[in-house]
Amino acid sequence: MYAKNENLAMLCDFYEFTMGNGYLKNNLHKRNTYFDVFFRNIPDNGGFAIAAGLQQVIEYIEDLHFNKEDIEYFRSKNIFSDDFLDYLKDFRFTGDIYAVPEGTCIFPREPIMTIKAPAVEAQILETCVLLALNHQSLIATKANRIVRAAQGRVVLEFGSRRAQGADGAVKGARAAYIGGCAGTACTLTDELYGVPAGGTMAHAWVQMFDSEYEAFKAYCEIYPHNAVLLVDTYNTLKSGVPNAIRVFKEMLVPQGITNFAIRLDSGDISYLSKQARKMLDEAGLTTCKIVASNALDEHLIRDLLMQGAQVDTFGVGERMITSKSAPVFGGVYKLVAIENDKGEIVPKIKLSENTTKITNPHFKKVYRLYDNETGKAIADEICLHDEVIDTAKPHVIFDPDATWKQKTLTNFSVRELQVPIFKNGKRVYTSPSISEIRDYCAREVESLWDEVKRFENPHRYYVDLSKKLWDIKKELCVKNSLTDK
Repeated sequence: MYAKNENLAMLCDFYEFTMGNGYLKNNLHKRNTYFDVFFRNIPDNGGFAIAAGLQQVIEYIEDLHFNKEDIEYFRSKNIFSDDFLDYLKDFRFTGDIYAVPEGTCIFPREPIMTIKAPAVEAQILETCVLLALNHQSLIATKANRIVRAAQGRVVLEFGSRRAQGADGAVKGARAAYIGGCAGTACTLTDELYGVPAGGTMAHAWVQMFDSEYEAFKAYCEIYPHNAVLLVDTYNTLKSGVPNAIRVFKEMLVPQGITNFAIRLDSGDISYLSKQARKMLDEAGLTTCKIVASNALDEHLIRDLLMQGAQVDTFGVGERMITSKSAPVFGGVYKLVAIENDKGEIVPKIKLSENTTKITNPHFKKVYRLYDNETGKAIADEICLHDEVIDTAKPHVIFDPDATWKQKTLTNFSVRELQVPIFKNGKRVYTSPSISEIRDYCAREVESLWDEVKRFENPHRYYVDLSKKLWDIKKELCVKNSLTDK
């Protein structure tokens, strides 16, 4: 957890400040720059990712400043000029930011956020922007995979105690809700962000009483409308389930209460859930739900359901909150253009022998193209910032890595993905509620073809370049390759 006196402006790689000092010394600090945030690979080799973390970027930028203690820290390093320290004293973000809304389905190499700002300002944002977007996009993406594996059953986030620190727990639970979880066990996430928190009992509750029956009875007396009994403290089928049935029938059914459940947290979930379901049904408790937890992920959940497991709700912890199978979201922050002394935008490119690391230059926008007959997304197209796609005319898209692969679209519509967040340093974006973001995310996922949503070998969703952008990229590749030689 951050200390009370910690300033997130200082949560920044040190080289951002050394470069900032250098920009000022070379009189480049006021020059407008354009940076893109994008990622290269989808976690778990999936077909798509989900954007999250924008709200935390907004909050960070609105509070971005350096206090007296921060300035004295920089002075103590003996490498920063007095001019730079004076610059930091009055530092505020004055630029523009465009981003895809949280919950948007996103794909490799397309800008999910674009920062237009004076060089020092844009440079200082890099670390915290990436931290917020990388972490929450990773967890939202993982959560959505798990939710889809559950095939309509409820999924709850249970991971706080195994998260990577306090911020990982709190923000991770927020992201998991965006990805489709129905709620969280993390109380603080509910208090701060409105993600529904809930919980019942641990094994300690059962062990505190002289018998399992007494523990269950006491809990149902206190929480008759939220009775989820943990039945695997001693013996699931010989004592846990029978004692739960006894208490439900003695205490809740006579009151007309039918909303109760048991939870399985160990053992063979498939076998135990099927046996428990049979016992509950034979006792006339057909409305009793079965909750399962214990180191679950999308693969285990899918296998359980294939085996006929009788589970209504899944509580998923460590493998979601840490995205254990793919723990890094590789978002990067790259310079794509600068403005010259005349205010003209000059595109910039980063080359690499690894062609996937060659950046897309220039100030850009991203369109999503939809088939009007099905409503499904066809492809995304990255264009120059001033390009407009005319849906009244046939439109040709092509694979930038295999330009002979072309498709002509006729009956289609387009949506620009990025929206303005800050203009001239002022916030112009109204953040939706967390439930609105979650609902939007569900609609986004529904707009993708099933082939893109496969867990294994998903269809590659195309992210194309406009002809103008492709020509500029090709020209810069040739020009800079010759310069290097």
